[in-house]
Amino acid sequence: MDCIINRRAQFSASHRYWLPELSEAENFKQFGACAKAPGHGHNYVLYVSMAGQLDEYGMVLNLSDIKHDIKREVTSQLDFSFLNEVWEEFQETLPTTENVARVIWNRLAAHLPLVQIQLFEHPDLWADYFGNGDEAYLTTRTHFSAAHRLAIPDASDEENYAIYGKCAHPYGHGHNYHIEVTVKGEMDRRTGMLVDLGQLMQLIEDRVAEPFDHTFLNLDVPHFETVVPTNENFALHICELLKNPVCDLGAQLYKIKLIESPGNACEVYASDMEDDVKAPSDRDLVSAK
Repeated sequence: MDCIINRRAQFSASHRYWLPELSEAENFKQFGACAKAPGHGHNYVLYVSMAGQLDEYGMVLNLSDIKHDIKREVTSQLDFSFLNEVWEEFQETLPTTENVARVIWNRLAAHLPLVQIQLFEHPDLWADYFGNGDEAYLTTRTHFSAAHRLAIPDASDEENYAIYGKCAHPYGHGHNYHIEVTVKGEMDRRTGMLVDLGQLMQLIEDRVAEPFDHTFLNLDVPHFETVVPTNENFALHICELLKNPVCDLGAQLYKIKLIESPGNACEVYASDMEDDVKAPSDRDLVSAK
């Protein structure tokens, strides 16, 4: 029987985004505050995923052996280090989150049956690497607050309560939304970036967090005049708003995860969306019932 097992590890390290072939002005233009000397630090959290069949003892691998492999090859070398200098790979390509994940994969691949490396630079920024050359995934997370009412305008209160329950209350209700935006692309072999993170974060702020923050979705967002703002429809709309602009940054929008509350979240994959897909109308929803 095939199983995937995960091992968590952590290390603290610093790094600096700085290319010696660029001038000081060019480095700060390219990397912003990350170019400041002597660098900045993070408490990294690493998840190593491995696949295999169960042995006669009910294990894929001996967990003690995994722990020692990760410590020997990765954490003992990176902990309390300056990443730019500790490994030769970071002399060639800057130690961005996505590139560090790639290099850790390459360091562990000879010792463990890897299927995924996930590296958190901090809780709102992480990279996933699956062993596909320079291809990686980068996720950034932010939040905003908004209210909505789940109700079809042309339906009666009884119909709306039958469909949406308490969420159809006429005065609506609010959420502290958290959104995770995952993009996919190939890392630049010099900068280590699959996308300009500053531009991506600004795009999410301009297109999503700021426009939706402290709004009543049904009344303040034109899209939701004809579409019920369920978490699913909201995630789809955000995906539509970000898909092409992310492409303009040189990456591919991979996934939107919208967390409405600790117990309710929705994931939408951009590749599943057709350019002409539209959310169902209110009357379609009533008819479907």
